[in-house]
Amino acid sequence: MSVCLFNSPPTLSLPTPAKRTLNSILDTSNNWTRKTLLGGAITGALSINLLLSSPSLLALESPSPSLEHSQSTEYLCREEETQQDFKVESEAPQVVTNEGIVEEAWEIVNDSFLDSGRRRWTPQSWQQKKEDILSGSIQSRAKAHDIIRRMLASLGDPYTRFLSPAEFSKMGRYDVSGIGINLREIPDENGEVKLKVLGLLLDGPAYSAGVRQGDELLSVNGEDVKGKSAFEVSSLLQGPNETFVTIKVKHGNCGPVHSIEVQRQLVARTPVSYRLEQIENSTASVGYIRLREFNALARKDLAGIEISKLFLNEGEKVIYTAGRDPQYQNTIVADSAPLVKAPVIVLVNNKTASASEIVASALHDNCRAVLVGERTFGKGLIQSVFELHDGSGVVVTVGKYVTPNHMDINGNGIEPDYQNFPGWSDVKKHLSECNINRQG
Repeated sequence: MSVCLFNSPPTLSLPTPAKRTLNSILDTSNNWTRKTLLGGAITGALSINLLLSSPSLLALESPSPSLEHSQSTEYLCREEETQQDFKVESEAPQVVTNEGIVEEAWEIVNDSFLDSGRRRWTPQSWQQKKEDILSGSIQSRAKAHDIIRRMLASLGDPYTRFLSPAEFSKMGRYDVSGIGINLREIPDENGEVKLKVLGLLLDGPAYSAGVRQGDELLSVNGEDVKGKSAFEVSSLLQGPNETFVTIKVKHGNCGPVHSIEVQRQLVARTPVSYRLEQIENSTASVGYIRLREFNALARKDLAGIEISKLFLNEGEKVIYTAGRDPQYQNTIVADSAPLVKAPVIVLVNNKTASASEIVASALHDNCRAVLVGERTFGKGLIQSVFELHDGSGVVVTVGKYVTPNHMDINGNGIEPDYQNFPGWSDVKKHLSECNINRQG
């Protein structure tokens, strides 16, 4: 997980061209094939990109967050009760037993876990696991933490995991890798897990130093990362601002191995860039806006749900959320008029995931955009982070996203309307037919 910090929310305003038609291209692909458009090369990234052409209509201010994470994470911390009556002598804090910590983690899963992998998780089997685990005493806190790790691993969900007190503390501060990369655990054909660069900030330190999309991370400061989680390795990458970290990466599956020194940059530059270009042999122009990264702190600027709302009519559905706990069963709708009503093209590929898929499905299912490229990745799960009473924590999959057309994103992805770039007349015709079918 890559989380970048921003000094101030970006505000965009583009000059108003005279007598020009409006068209839009929105790129949610993480590494879209290089394509020449409007006399210039447009390349995708771990990002969302938008092309518009009457941009006097466009001024992106920081919308208030709704809910989202590129991995959809929500913090649920349990507060201990405090003594209300100052006249009564305060009791010593209750000692949390090793068995109590394990049972606390078990209860969180029992109450909230959503089995998205169709592994037939049942409350009965989970109850039996509790009885087996707590049948004997647990002699140390380290042993209790190890039991929790194995207990969560038995769920078969790669996103549900244990956080040590140190890891939880860093996550609670939204600490970041500091070099602008997003790591993902990818199993190979032998079942071994490799850490791959799922995405990276295109103007970030890692990219500038030579790290590329799809690289495998082998070591950090000489320490082999084999067997470590993406979160553990992100912690290894962290350090004081402007200090250096040495990483070893392999380009591609069979590419060369490089040792790269990267300078940490804890305060990233704004993830939003834009430009306006005129279509060749035409009076029309296309505006292009790219949001390079979705992350927890970018929510206050532009997040997947909020981006979708910029293009939808008031009352139109953005996404559904589903989960065992009623608090994760929601219908999210646009709550204001759209910022622009121009036709939109959303560029997608097999690395378009999570927040980008929310945008793609919301605009597609509401007949606001056509999708161009490849089937998307299919990451539509919601995780929540829970603090345990000893300062450790657990990340648990608690819900999933369902598109406005009631399609489960996770594991399925979204099929594009076109594999190759269509003409604007085809786009307008497609969207017109979509609206007719939707209304009748």
